[in-house]
Amino acid sequence: MFALRYLSFGGLALALVVAGGCSSVSRGSLEAVRLAVRGEKVEPTAASVAAAPYFQLQVNGPEGEAILVLASTGHGQLGWYGTGNDIVFTRDGVVVKTVGLPQNLDDSAFPSGNPFAAGLQRLNGPLDYARRMDWSPGYRYGVLVQAHLEPKALEDVEILGTVRHLRRIDEQLSVPGLGTHMTNRYWVDPSDGFIWKSRQYIAPGVPLELIQLRPYREDAS
Repeated sequence: MFALRYLSFGGLALALVVAGGCSSVSRGSLEAVRLAVRGEKVEPTAASVAAAPYFQLQVNGPEGEAILVLASTGHGQLGWYGTGNDIVFTRDGVVVKTVGLPQNLDDSAFPSGNPFAAGLQRLNGPLDYARRMDWSPGYRYGVLVQAHLEPKALEDVEILGTVRHLRRIDEQLSVPGLGTHMTNRYWVDPSDGFIWKSRQYIAPGVPLELIQLRPYREDAS
């Protein structure tokens, strides 16, 4: 999924300077974060994540894994950068855009209201709503997606050796015109709705798993 190598110091530093939203990055800390080449795995530890002075997101795709760093925070949208043009944009824990992948989510919107912005910890029962998504290649733009959210039981999720008690929430997506059905899953902090882990389809047949290693939270940053 990600055409990734080790981050070069100059390239990431430039990205962070342009973005203006993250702390400075030292050459030593860059060496503490390993980005996988195609098909390999990353194995971050609490120590390696703590050694790097920037926010980190692990992203696992069908063809590889990576640790991305936060390089932009404009208007509530977070830009998580790898090498080259590999970028995953999130808002309220939801992937809203990707760049540089074999298949990309060019845009995602909630024309009838965004339950993620309201906070999934407030979801007391099933909820139906709509999403609009743009996918490329193929120029599949303005695709109306029927969505159904449903809260499930609390589950224990271990991240970097810490076990968190999180509410699992399933999101069923269907595109009647394409005969496409997808299931997203979010593991949510029941106290504030923060999404610590998720499995989200950015396009039909292309799921990404997101794990917050060193999360960016506006009230704590």
